[in-house]
Amino acid sequence: MTFTGFTKQDFDVFTVPGLEPRMEALIQVLRPKLDELGGILSPYLSALCGEEMFPHVAKHARRTINPPHDSWVAWGSSKRGYKALPHFQVGMFASHLFIIFAVIYESPNKLILAKYLDKHASSVKKSIPAEFYWSMDHMDPGGQLHHDLTTSDFKAMAAKLSSVKKSEILCGLRIEQGDPILSDGDKLVAKVEDTFEKLLPLYKVSF
Repeated sequence: MTFTGFTKQDFDVFTVPGLEPRMEALIQVLRPKLDELGGILSPYLSALCGEEMFPHVAKHARRTINPPHDSWVAWGSSKRGYKALPHFQVGMFASHLFIIFAVIYESPNKLILAKYLDKHASSVKKSIPAEFYWSMDHMDPGGQLHHDLTTSDFKAMAAKLSSVKKSEILCGLRIEQGDPILSDGDKLVAKVEDTFEKLLPLYKVSF
């Protein structure tokens, strides 16, 4: 199966006004590609992680008023869901594609990762690529470049992760809309695989 990549039309889904029209565009235009990507990358991730990884495409079922600003496919080790587990995601906002590892607020594993980040802040600083970014809010399209963070910043993130109930953390790569790699399916899949490989150590220490 060959992935065709993403186009401007896929990103434009998030500029459609109104919940129902945007959801209709998302379901028709973007979701088939996220489903396809989920199936393509599952065998690779399963081999990488040493356990079966199941794809889950966001359904946005809880939304009743506000249209979604992003959408994604996530991979986790449970067929029933991913939110309670450390997981990987590929998704997009109107501005960019993201390829990330995440532990969100619903996961008890964030306490394990928090302890690791606090104890090994300096090694994390050295091991993650400079162009990757970190965020503590998956709904915020922004984030902080890894290159700009200090060991003190990692310790502060760890403290928030362990003490604030709704806290979460994610790390990965963003690719801006318009980057040629997005429309080259083979190159994009290779980039996702390479990014997941670099994020694997964070996944491994979260259990």
